[in-house]
Amino acid sequence: MNHLTLSPALGWPVGLAVAVAMLACAVAQIVLHIRRRGQSDETVWACVRRSLTCMLVAVMALTPSIVSSTNSRAINTTDVVVAVDVTGSMAVKDAQYGSDERLSRLNVSKQAVKDITAMYPNSSFAALRFGASGTLDVPLTPDSKAIDNWADTLAPESTSVSAGSTLDVPIDQLLLTCKSIHEQHPDDAIVLYLISDGEQTSSKTRRTFSSLRRYLSDAFTIAVGSEQGGNIPMTGDSVNEGDGQWVTDPETGEPGVSRMNADDMNTIADELSGTAIQLNATTTMNSGASKEASGQWRVTHTTKQRTRTVAVVWPFAIAVALLLAFEAGAWITQSRRLL
Repeated sequence: MNHLTLSPALGWPVGLAVAVAMLACAVAQIVLHIRRRGQSDETVWACVRRSLTCMLVAVMALTPSIVSSTNSRAINTTDVVVAVDVTGSMAVKDAQYGSDERLSRLNVSKQAVKDITAMYPNSSFAALRFGASGTLDVPLTPDSKAIDNWADTLAPESTSVSAGSTLDVPIDQLLLTCKSIHEQHPDDAIVLYLISDGEQTSSKTRRTFSSLRRYLSDAFTIAVGSEQGGNIPMTGDSVNEGDGQWVTDPETGEPGVSRMNADDMNTIADELSGTAIQLNATTTMNSGASKEASGQWRVTHTTKQRTRTVAVVWPFAIAVALLLAFEAGAWITQSRRLL
C-alpha cells in the first residue's frame, strides 16, 4: 500500500528552516500588498503569483514523497568454514574413520572434509589450514569440488619449521574470514568445522575462541587421532615417507609420542558454544550430531517486507517554473512601459 509522507532531502533541520523562511516571505508579501494597495501598481495576480511561488518552494523543501511497500523473497543459505590442522603431529598414523584401519590423522581429516561438503548441498564453503600460521586457501565459494580438491592437496608441514604447536593459531584468520562472510551475506548461517588432534606443545597460553561466536550459527570441533598416540614421523623436503625417521623428544632422547587431546577440543567447543566430535572406528561425519545439524542449516526461503521512499517534487518544480516564467514576462512588460 502506498501513502504520502514528508522526507526532506536536506534533512529535517535545514528543510524545516527553509520552509519556515519561505512561508514567512509569502505572508510578508501579502501583508505588504495590503498595506501598499493605494501606493503601488502591484496587481492582485502579482501578489498571488509571488506568494504562491514562496509556498511551493516551502513545500519542495519538505520534499513530499510516496512510500511504497513491497514483498521480496530472500534466499538464505549456509556458509561452511572448514579449518584443518596441518602440524607435524597430524602425520601420526593412529586415527580411524569408520573402520579398524589405522590412518594418518591428516588422511582422516581429508575424508572428514569431503563428507562435510556432501552434507551441505547448495551451500558455500571456505577452507583454511593452520600450522605455524593460519592461511585462507579457498575463499568462500559455492563449488564444493574445489574444497574436495583442496583437501586432497593437504600435507603435514615440515617438522623443521615447527616450534611447538599452538591451537589458537587459526583464530585471527577465522575472525577475518567469518566477519567478511557475515558482512557480505548477513542473512546466511555460518557453520565452523575445526579439525585437529587438539595437541598443544607450545608453552604459550592459548587464546580463547569465544570471539568467533558473534559470527557463527553453529560450530563443531573434530578430534582426530587416539589417546594412546603414536610416534611423529619426520616430514620435510629431504625426508621420504616410510624412512622410519621420528621426531625426537629432547627430554628423553627417544622418539616423541603425540596423543590426541580430547579435553582441549571439548573446551574449544564450549568456547564456540558448539559441539565436540571425536572421530574413531565407529564415529564419522555421516553420523551423530554433525549429520543432524547439517539438516538444520540448509537453504531457507523467507519473505521480507521492504519499504521504498520516492520523492515527488517534479509537479511543484513545474509549477514554480511556470510562475517564474510569468513573473519574468510581467517584469519585461512593465520595464518596456516605463521606457
